Amino acid sequence: MNIRSTPEFDEWLSRRNARERAQVDNRLDRIREHSHFGDRKYLGDDLFELRWRSGRRVYYAICTVMEENAALMLLGGSKNAQERDIRYARKILEREAP
Repeated sequence: MNIRSTPEFDEWLSRRNARERAQVDNRLDRIREHSHFGDRKYLGDDLFELRWRSGRRVYYAICTVMEENAALMLLGGSKNAQERDIRYARKILEREAP
């Protein structure tokens, strides 16, 4: 599966420490290579979240790019800021939706 990302996601990921970036990158590699998302939850209106036990969250949507499914990474966050992050991820998804 192809993976795309928004500037908001890229900025969030760049602010993580090396260990956290490696954990997110490993998860994205599993999605890319095996279409295996691991622990995730559907939030409605085409929005999903990847979940980690540490409380980390990554919000994404599945979109079609040139007739192939792709995971669009919208935003990262934490359990503590989940409500705010979900609202922001929905706004990003509205902007990015074709």
